[in-house]
Amino acid sequence: MSSLVVDLVLCGFAYVVLIYFVATMTKSKISRRGNNNDDGDGGIEDFTPPKIDLPPGVIWPADGPKAKTPSDPLEV
Repeated sequence: MSSLVVDLVLCGFAYVVLIYFVATMTKSKISRRGNNNDDGDGGIEDFTPPKIDLPPGVIWPADGPKAKTPSDPLEV
């Protein structure tokens, strides 16, 4: 066998072994302590939206005037 064939076979074998180790290391762990539906990220859950600092004169639509007063008609 030529050295090219031996190199290709060894590289293919190393590739298969590498893929096997990557697949086994990244497999999610199966917890047998019960079904607690915990995603495991921890921390305190805070679902409030962040307070964004707006430039002067800009307001959120929800903070705008609640009742519209009809304006006087314009005469042209």
